[in-house]
Amino acid sequence: MQKLLALVVVAALAGGVVVATPSSAQKGPIKIGMLVPQTGPLAANGKDMINGFELFFEEQKYRLAGREVKFIVEDDEGKPATGITKARGLVESQGVHLLTGPLSAAVGYAVSPYIESKKIPAIYPIVSADDLTQRKRNPYLVRTGWASSQPSHPFGKWVVDNLKYKKIAMIGYDFAFGWEVAAGFQRTFEEAGGQVVQKVWPPLGTSDFAPYLSQLRRDVDAIYAVFSGADALRFGKQFAEAGLKEKLPLIGGGTFTDEHVLRVQGDEVLGVVTALHYSAALATPANKKFVAAYEAKFKQVPSYYSEGTYVAGIALKAALDATGGDIENVEKFLGALRRVDLSDAPRGPIKLDDFGNPVQNVYVRRVDKVNGRLQNTVVHTFPNVSQFWTYKPDEFLKAPAYSRDYPPCKAC
Repeated sequence: MQKLLALVVVAALAGGVVVATPSSAQKGPIKIGMLVPQTGPLAANGKDMINGFELFFEEQKYRLAGREVKFIVEDDEGKPATGITKARGLVESQGVHLLTGPLSAAVGYAVSPYIESKKIPAIYPIVSADDLTQRKRNPYLVRTGWASSQPSHPFGKWVVDNLKYKKIAMIGYDFAFGWEVAAGFQRTFEEAGGQVVQKVWPPLGTSDFAPYLSQLRRDVDAIYAVFSGADALRFGKQFAEAGLKEKLPLIGGGTFTDEHVLRVQGDEVLGVVTALHYSAALATPANKKFVAAYEAKFKQVPSYYSEGTYVAGIALKAALDATGGDIENVEKFLGALRRVDLSDAPRGPIKLDDFGNPVQNVYVRRVDKVNGRLQNTVVHTFPNVSQFWTYKPDEFLKAPAYSRDYPPCKAC
């Protein structure tokens, strides 16, 4: 009898017929598939991403909108071909309702056309490649993280106005992430009257930075660096060992001193100033609560990678609550996802623009030592920063995408 009622209930009411649809619980579990590197050089960052989701789902007792959540993680190894293969397995063999991750921009770009072809919703909490929500935007993909150049835009002018630096040399990753982070800074730094006089591009995984450090010009006000993970650790140490720390101030992209590497960095990065949309030292009630819960569970401070996936969980819950858990109705779910209220996220208030990218605070952070531990102290907040900064989106998108050579280095 119960089985029959679960399938359909027909009642005559006021001359009409009402058909009851299955409840959220009767629809079965919501399957969420995550692509993330669990092996290779990005595995530690990937673990932080998994941690953020696990903390959120545990807080929700693995239930959202009345439905059980099944969280399935696959190792994409940070490789595009592997990412596509694992995405196919999650969608076509395991029947996931939503894809999330990855970490690598290359994997993010590779998987995006597959997501669109299968019309499956996707949340990208970390991949920051600019064009994913610009020239190559995908209607089935919502990004809850950031665009690579987004924090750099307000930071460029701020450096001229507040640090009074007018001449800068850049050193950073020789692939899209490094180019985009550096380019956003160069554009606004030069519009504010500064000059970028050199760009040096070491490859990912450089173990010996000596040849690149020797190339850096010494007649500059500061060095702008774009690295993360083990590369950030090695560059910071070797920069100091080369005797450059006392001569040339370091500033840079936020991942250079993000908590995922700040945990193991030393005094060589004291005083480094960067810009990003998150700091574990952010003194808001929502962030204090998140940091305390994360530290209690994982015995370390959260990084932007872990906060990013935690926020993706908040967005997912809000969209499911708004649709009564109906993730099977893809258009309805995506519409709700794009309208979610993220005003109380750990990083601060977030709203999504028409391109599916967050408009959010950007923080200028300085590495300080507090109670014997390094932290990214927030020294300035830019509220409601768009991926297009103060530029009109249509004009911004007519220009070439940020790259190794754009904007050109006219003062080099």
